[in-house]
Amino acid sequence: MQIAKNSVVQLHYVLSDEQGQTIERTPSDQPIAYLQGHNNMIPGFEKAMEGKQAGDKLSVTVTPEEGYGQRIEGSVQRVPVKHLQGAKVWKKGMIGFVQTEQGERQVTVVKVGRFMVDVDTNHPLAGKTLNFDVEIVNVRAATQDEISHRHAHGDGGHHH
Repeated sequence: MQIAKNSVVQLHYVLSDEQGQTIERTPSDQPIAYLQGHNNMIPGFEKAMEGKQAGDKLSVTVTPEEGYGQRIEGSVQRVPVKHLQGAKVWKKGMIGFVQTEQGERQVTVVKVGRFMVDVDTNHPLAGKTLNFDVEIVNVRAATQDEISHRHAHGDGGHHH
């Protein structure tokens, strides 16, 4: 079965940057699952998956335009330390989460004060060309439930 809109795709990937440094990888015993065609993955990744099938291995290069966008300089915001989630003690360069009207955002700590921290609101991978080494484990049709919720359920599926 080929990957198309409303396919649930189970896969392994290794994500690396232009210098070949590994940024993240799926645990070897735990592929992730996502629903194709609902912006659950970055556009360049979904585009590369179209028409592929279980057992395929491929390398995908995604430019910032099709990934997390270009970095926007000067997008630093000051937020109360208590609104930053993800750690107890914050240091420069650490990545945390803040809740915004658009949902959860990943931010990078620039400066830490006693009650406030300055965070860079660019996605940590903004402005980077990303390389994915992908191994497709399984492809199936999504259930009606998954389509209405716009993400994969069950093994490896993640809930927002």
